[in-house]
Amino acid sequence: MIAAADTPTFTVVLVGNPNTGKSTLFSALVGVHQHVGNYPGVTVEKKTGEMVIEGRPFEIIDLPGLYSLAPRSRDEMVVVDLLFRQSQEVAADAVLCTVDATNLERNLYLVSQILELGLPVVLAVNMLDVAERRGIRVDLDRLERQLGVRVVPTQANRRIGLEQLKAALAVLPSSPTQPLRATCKCHAGLLGCACYNPGMQRPPPGPLCPNVTRLPAAFESEVALLHSELAADPQQCPDGPPTRSLVRRLLLDRSGYMQRTVLNDAEGRWATRIETAQTRLADVGCPVPSVETTARYDWARRVLDGVVVEPPHYEATHSDRIDRVLTHRLWGTLIFALVMTSVFQSVFVWARPLMDGIESLTAAAGGFLGSHMAEGAVRSLVVAGILGGVGTVLAFLPQILILFGFLAVLEDCGYMARAAFLMDRLMVRVGLSGKSFIPLLSSFGCAVPGIMAARVIEDERDRLTTILVAPLLTCSARLPVYGLLIAAFIPAQTYWGGLVNLQGVTLAGLYLLGILAAVLAATLFKRTILRGQTPPFVMELPSYKWPSPRTVAMRMAERGWVFLRTAGTLILAVSILVWAALYFPHNPQATHQQQQRESLLGQAGQVIEPVVRPLGWDWRIGCAVIASLPAREFVVSNLGVMYHLDDELADNGTQHDRWSQKLHGVTWDGTDRPVFNIPVALGIMVFFALCAQCAATLAVIRRETNSWRWPIFTFAYMTALAYVGALITYQLGMWIGDGA
Repeated sequence: MIAAADTPTFTVVLVGNPNTGKSTLFSALVGVHQHVGNYPGVTVEKKTGEMVIEGRPFEIIDLPGLYSLAPRSRDEMVVVDLLFRQSQEVAADAVLCTVDATNLERNLYLVSQILELGLPVVLAVNMLDVAERRGIRVDLDRLERQLGVRVVPTQANRRIGLEQLKAALAVLPSSPTQPLRATCKCHAGLLGCACYNPGMQRPPPGPLCPNVTRLPAAFESEVALLHSELAADPQQCPDGPPTRSLVRRLLLDRSGYMQRTVLNDAEGRWATRIETAQTRLADVGCPVPSVETTARYDWARRVLDGVVVEPPHYEATHSDRIDRVLTHRLWGTLIFALVMTSVFQSVFVWARPLMDGIESLTAAAGGFLGSHMAEGAVRSLVVAGILGGVGTVLAFLPQILILFGFLAVLEDCGYMARAAFLMDRLMVRVGLSGKSFIPLLSSFGCAVPGIMAARVIEDERDRLTTILVAPLLTCSARLPVYGLLIAAFIPAQTYWGGLVNLQGVTLAGLYLLGILAAVLAATLFKRTILRGQTPPFVMELPSYKWPSPRTVAMRMAERGWVFLRTAGTLILAVSILVWAALYFPHNPQATHQQQQRESLLGQAGQVIEPVVRPLGWDWRIGCAVIASLPAREFVVSNLGVMYHLDDELADNGTQHDRWSQKLHGVTWDGTDRPVFNIPVALGIMVFFALCAQCAATLAVIRRETNSWRWPIFTFAYMTALAYVGALITYQLGMWIGDGA
């Protein structure tokens, strides 16, 4: 059905605990009509989708999962900010809550907070099939009567209950939307009062609802007093008096986030007043926030009385039996290592044909354009600058898609939570928690999505530490550098009857170097500039289930687009700048090498040659390294330009064979001394294992931290580390070679 052009869009926010099937339900509702952006003023991603119900356009916003409106992580802060700041750019007209039928008491904690907001609410009870298998029976009609809101049974992964859910949403625009405090006939301190029941087609309960749980009288007195003081301050509340629910959250929030952002009190005008109220409450036996925890769980138990019937005893489920193996300290760790090895091997093997195809298409496009365009700056820009930069980025897209496809499968089936649990013991030793594991794991494919995944870490110091060390882990962009230099300079010797290959050991050593550097850097940061206690690691282990192909495909498409948008556009821009630095000032009569020496980049390389000479590098290697700032893999093509590696050398052999011959024949200017040898090659590889030669990564760090300080710090410390590592490698290698 097509929506009328003049019909206003009705905005519904989707809220729920993690692992309740919320995102699966979102995808089932809106399908492909969704897009990913950022919430206004912050870096947390916003998933929105559109659909039309009975001729009315609906916008569905999938908010990050959270357990409570007491924000700790940036994701949770976005939810609180959107729900309480209704005058901002994103305003909610109604709330769709998803709950897990197997954990209703815990899920209703958040539901009770949502009900206090006074917005129309629809409750989607998901995973009823799992509850039935465990012997849990849920009386949904009684739950609907107890809560006073529409309750719809759903099974999101099988698209069951979607039509009933859409029908429940369809009546919301015509339902009363007055805030709870204006329609409640019970008491100002109620939690989830059933007097307020938008969308229900029956009169409200009597003046005293049987399922109401009040906060202590002392707390409500402080709420009333603070509410009156804020209402009398027009400077603080320009949009009208604050709601009671907002005042409660101000008193219950120990972090001060609500005061700074929702109350717009960055100067701390109300900080002392709120802290005094919190201290006074603690003195009379109402400590914050335990007073809320007790009241809300008591309310949840009363609501569920007669709603949930549990079996006399729970038998071990399939998930329990699987977890005995997968979370075992020994067997679980071995299985995890096998799974991760298989994932990365598959990523490299499966991606290679696609990468070769993209490279061939890019080369063919460059050849076609080069043969049909007049020689000059425009042809050089299009072929070398634009196509070269875009082709390099696109060539690594298959690896990103395959990696995130695997990660989406592992996450959707429930395994990634177990992996984080296993790795928590190791992460604690460096001052982090298991929540840092998944972002760091993602960084082996690409640091950009790995850094973005750190948003789920609540502790700001842990999040920053994870972001700062993620680029040290060996991403796929380093593989072209390793592959070229290992093939050219590391002998193909085997040991132990061919089981161990020296070239393979070298590659494994470079991966291990990145891991050790990340561990040492994280330990150092957590003990110095980002010192703080490691927070306890609490993660719910979801039930195992078959992953949804639809969900996996949409996550792959989403992450692929994020990669192209974040990395591709920036690398393209910097590639054009690098081309210009090599092309200008242009001298048509100069030879290729003369043009390089006289170009802006060549002049910069000669300036820094005294700095890089201790590493065994000449000015051309220095130029290649400078020009590879957009992406580490650029150094391969840059070396090809600097040393004419594309010249014909032999009619047989692989490309690596021809490049090896050429590199071995390169000499220092005016001498016959070779530039490249094993220590130089190892030094270059160590440098690129530790350096921050990735403009996209630095740009994402800037976006995620909202400051240039941290990307500058990352570039500085990684460049210094890379220089020292390359210096030690080259000097030690030459010393060993001279000694031998």
